[in-house]
Amino acid sequence: MPNADIHDIIRDLPEQPGVYQYYDADGKLLYIGKAKSLKKRVASYFNKVDSANAKLRVLVRKIARIEYVVVNSESDALLLENNLIKQYQPRYNILLKDDKTYPWICIKNERFPRLFSTRRYVRDGSLYFGPYTSGKLLHTLLALFKELFPIRTCSLALDQSAIDAGSYKPCLEAQIGNCLAPCIGMQTHDDYLDNIEAIKSILKGDIREVIRGLQEQMHAAAKELDFERAQLIKQKIDILNSFQSRTTIINPQIKDLEVYSILQRENLALVNMLKVFNGAIIQSYTLRVNAQIGEPTDEIFSSAISEIRDRLGIASKDLVLNVMPSFKLDGVSYSVPIRGDRKKLVELSLRNCFAYHSEMIKKEEAKNPKERQERILNTLMKDLNMTVQPVHIECFDNSNLQGTNPVASCVVFKNAKPSKRDYRHFMIKTVEGPNDFASMREVVFRRYHRLIAEQQPVPQLIVIDGGKGQLAAAMESIRELGLDGQVTVIGLAKRLEEVFFANDPVPFYLDKRSTSLKVIQHIRDEAHRFGVRLHTKRRSQAQVQSIFDTIDGVGPKSVEMLFAHFKSIDAIMAASVAELEPIIGRKRAEIVFSYFNKDNNT
Repeated sequence: MPNADIHDIIRDLPEQPGVYQYYDADGKLLYIGKAKSLKKRVASYFNKVDSANAKLRVLVRKIARIEYVVVNSESDALLLENNLIKQYQPRYNILLKDDKTYPWICIKNERFPRLFSTRRYVRDGSLYFGPYTSGKLLHTLLALFKELFPIRTCSLALDQSAIDAGSYKPCLEAQIGNCLAPCIGMQTHDDYLDNIEAIKSILKGDIREVIRGLQEQMHAAAKELDFERAQLIKQKIDILNSFQSRTTIINPQIKDLEVYSILQRENLALVNMLKVFNGAIIQSYTLRVNAQIGEPTDEIFSSAISEIRDRLGIASKDLVLNVMPSFKLDGVSYSVPIRGDRKKLVELSLRNCFAYHSEMIKKEEAKNPKERQERILNTLMKDLNMTVQPVHIECFDNSNLQGTNPVASCVVFKNAKPSKRDYRHFMIKTVEGPNDFASMREVVFRRYHRLIAEQQPVPQLIVIDGGKGQLAAAMESIRELGLDGQVTVIGLAKRLEEVFFANDPVPFYLDKRSTSLKVIQHIRDEAHRFGVRLHTKRRSQAQVQSIFDTIDGVGPKSVEMLFAHFKSIDAIMAASVAELEPIIGRKRAEIVFSYFNKDNNT
């Protein structure tokens, strides 16, 4: 419960929108929050403290003083909170982490602005576009601008009085045509700024307006019979049309739109923004939010949207989202679409969140592979209701084609990784004809009978590629060997990826996106690949053998000698009599050569 002073403050708080600040006994700022009703919002912290998470309980215990600012609207509260958090960075507020490692395109705040890529965002009046998650796109844009609009690369101040006084000399860039030399007055200030404005329009996505302006210049040059200049402008138009055709077109009717989605995973939230202009996606940005005291999703979303718009300098009046935020900006339309192009855009934005989250996990796991391994094994153990981690997993697969050349494969995973030296192939010995169940019973028995005889450890998990029938056949051998209860055996049916357990006729379904299902599918696919490889090899050998069986006068020993030397049937077929003779003698060489070249002899 709050102390008496805090209780009195809460009682006297106004029921108006505003921003509140919590301080500890030493006067240190702990937390800044926004509220539609200051009284209700602040009181909620102390009412729900018993059921709150640990960080929130610690925060409430530390609060010794509350200050607040009343504002006119929810929008004002959102913006004020955002500014105060940036200024004071309280310990318990959400942490906003952006794509700091990604580069921006900067148009420098100078009299003759330079254009370059940078990873440093400096608030000095310069314009920044991005960030660009694709370095290839960024360099493509810079190369495009260099080709269309020669911009200076030097860092000279280019003061007009110095230019008039002839203080500068043209550099190599000017001599080779990459710069129009404004430093010596060869390009006017207005003409230079026109190029900068065109670049800004392209970066904002308004390529059509730039093309329209260039077309007017081209027609004007043609009327003046300056066909060389008209041709140069036409080449620029063609380049822009080509670039525009590679942008992601959504719907030309969508003129100016911001798309937002939020994905929350416990105390982590990812917020993605897609900027759509004239029917094309021109920008994507993802903000990572670490919630400190279990803030509600809609409040995190409100803060993140405000922060993204502030950082990127975007101000569309139309926003579409996957969930509605708790606070809204004045003069901005918010909607959660349920169908159509806007719904597809929201789904695309959410896919960006999932992709970002997946990339985060991969990076963290790359730093600590043992942690990843432990997580996978624990997840498998939990999802399959096992009592021990499946450190050692084996999977069986049968492979045959209409009953011919039946083989089986066993692949082994240890610590969630393939252990290829332990892979095994099995030639089916006791089964006649196509009988997958009997074949599975045979290879499972042979595999674990041998491991037991050699006193080798058996796996914790056995995966059978197939449904209830194959699983039942495998379990017959498991029980005969006395392993029932010592290992977990599951069957994975291909059609719906159903997981079957022994003695349970009802299939079990793992989440399609779950790590456990992906690991099991990987093991199953690896067993299938390994089995098909042997099966294909045996079929090929059988076909080759059947070819030589039809050649009178050439026996198995000669065939073996030919393959030992030439390595393949294609090489034997292409060999001349002179090449065959040292291997199998003149007479047999002529027989083999005549057989494979009989069409040429007719």
